[in-house]
Amino acid sequence: MVGAIHSIWSGQTYHDHSHFLRTFDCRCVTLMCNLYSIIRSQEAMRRLFAITRDLTGNLPPLPSVFPDGLAPIARVGPDGDRELAMARWGMPGAPQFGGAPITNIRNTKSPHWRRWLGPSSRCLVPVTSFCEYADTKPRKMPNWFALDGTRPLFAFAGCGASFKMRIPRQSR
Repeated sequence: MVGAIHSIWSGQTYHDHSHFLRTFDCRCVTLMCNLYSIIRSQEAMRRLFAITRDLTGNLPPLPSVFPDGLAPIARVGPDGDRELAMARWGMPGAPQFGGAPITNIRNTKSPHWRRWLGPSSRCLVPVTSFCEYADTKPRKMPNWFALDGTRPLFAFAGCGASFKMRIPRQSR
């Protein structure tokens, strides 16, 4: 549904996006896939999320966003204004599991994630469709999902954070 966000957790449709940004349950980040698409315009994102500051520059359609890729997010800026900004997809993994970046936070009770699950870290990830792979033989087949055949804009809930990660040097 264009202009509204439907929560698959509660079954509610949110028309007032300011309420949505303040109260959305971050647990929905556990539903994130590993490939999504955003083919609607920046203007459509600005309208849907009532963005007052756009930091994305000239944003082309992104038909395939993979982990570690840059993509737009809607967030509340430090001054309280809603902004559209670019972010890299992935969070630092827990050190006890190697620290590799991950895209799904499944255990929201883990002490490692607590600092990023509060309201100040919440963001929305604009999406028009997402892909899940069917475990078919001889190889997995992509299945794309959207709200309907027109692929309207909607959002996943996300957790935004600023951090520095050490990237290992490649061997020569």
